[in-house]
Amino acid sequence: MISQKQKNKKVLVAMSGGVDSSVAAQLLKNQGYDVAGVFLHFWKDETAGSAHENRCCSLESLLDAKKVAAKIGIPLYTFDFSAPFKKAVVDNFLSEYSSGRTPNPCVVCNKKIKIGRLLKYAKKLGFDYLATGHYLNIKKEGSQTKLFKARDGKKDQTYFLYTFTPDELKHLLFPLGNYLKPQVKKLAAKFKLGVESKAESQDICFLSGSHNNFLKKYLKLEEGPIKISETGKEIGRHQGLPLYTIGQRRGIEIGGTGPYYVAKFDYKKNILYVVKNWNEQILYQDSLCAKNVNWLSGKAPKRNLNCEAVIRYGHKAVKCLVTVDKKNKNIYLVKFKKPQRAITPGQSVVFYNKKEVLGGGIIA
Repeated sequence: MISQKQKNKKVLVAMSGGVDSSVAAQLLKNQGYDVAGVFLHFWKDETAGSAHENRCCSLESLLDAKKVAAKIGIPLYTFDFSAPFKKAVVDNFLSEYSSGRTPNPCVVCNKKIKIGRLLKYAKKLGFDYLATGHYLNIKKEGSQTKLFKARDGKKDQTYFLYTFTPDELKHLLFPLGNYLKPQVKKLAAKFKLGVESKAESQDICFLSGSHNNFLKKYLKLEEGPIKISETGKEIGRHQGLPLYTIGQRRGIEIGGTGPYYVAKFDYKKNILYVVKNWNEQILYQDSLCAKNVNWLSGKAPKRNLNCEAVIRYGHKAVKCLVTVDKKNKNIYLVKFKKPQRAITPGQSVVFYNKKEVLGGGIIA
């Protein structure tokens, strides 16, 4: 039954032409909301030629989004976010790599563009909510709006979406939070949206080719020595430190005696240090520092926090203790119960209490 409250509420749905956002829009329409869709145009690498489009906003994706919107019976708007996307996401991506960090552009995009910027537009246009096809849950508990993991553990995207403020949470809807991916595909077929068989891309949307080729094109890279971490023996040459990340095996290109794994960098001397064993002790750390930490409640913990942390997407949550740095209140110290492999500066660390997302920050 459609409630009068839902019938009077306007929802703007970010639609990419894919199965998830399409089903999200249809579900909200079925629930009685006044729904409109929006298709976002992001930056694409013009130097790669016309054949290479940003996967999130290709012509094919736009045409699919239009077909779905027409089938559902909702208007579809288009916004050009290419300039702010380039500045906030792509330029940051390159700057972080050039500074020796491994960024997560999806975290930045959701915070500043795909959800953060779009939500501001939605409010100005008179919409009550912004909705997307992300897999996560929002629940109202008393006066608080809280964020929880999705039912589908394999698709859960809370790792990328810990950056909201309490006010933003109140205006967000994630209709797919309680669905499994196979169920969503079946719903797309049931609703006859025509996108249930559409392939998904797991790559960074604005890359026109390989990750390293993009960095080589836009960064000034300098070759240097590759050395064994334990002995300092030089065993080869690297193509530029930004092309490597902690724990990496592929792409080191030392033939015959490998495999080798990236252990650490010396940016002053332009040296890449490697180890031969996957589980070498130097790859493990029992703590990290986190900056730019956001707490979803809007308030930092008043005392030391025992919780679980995820240090990269797909990583298993592990027990830890979170404390504020006594010298710098903007830095948090995260101490793990067991040492973790390949903790990578620039990636996010996200804090959980079982399924609830408490907050997160950037590994410093």
